[in-house]
Amino acid sequence: MVDVGAKVPSERVARAQATLRMSPATEDAIRTATLAKGDALAVAQIAGVMAAKQTANLIPLAHQLPLSHVDVTFAWPERGVLRIEAVARTTAQTGVEMEAMTAAAVAALAMYDMLKSLERGLAIEEIRLLEKRGGKSGTWLAPEPHAG
Repeated sequence: MVDVGAKVPSERVARAQATLRMSPATEDAIRTATLAKGDALAVAQIAGVMAAKQTANLIPLAHQLPLSHVDVTFAWPERGVLRIEAVARTTAQTGVEMEAMTAAAVAALAMYDMLKSLERGLAIEEIRLLEKRGGKSGTWLAPEPHAG
């Protein structure tokens, strides 16, 4: 584990996303909340928040951080594509990138678990850091993804 003891605590924010690709029928089931297990978006949101709080237990060399805020939101940028975005915030000596990415990843996995009875071919296609702010290195923004 990296020694961050000499670093000055500062506000740090990270934003990450995961992308889930599915059939239009599966999207419709999510939007109408007609799944046998219940509201997939609500379950994924809570799973993401809980995961962010457990990051140091999941990632061996991650520091335990006092999170002041975690949020998980959802958007439909195109038919059959769910974008999961997670934001984590703390005032600490190291950043919250891993917490935001863990929240996005686990929210995507929770969605898969909620939806697998409808569609086994769901694809979690992308987990990436979008932005980090705070600390000595300041602000970093992800470049736009390449059109593919």
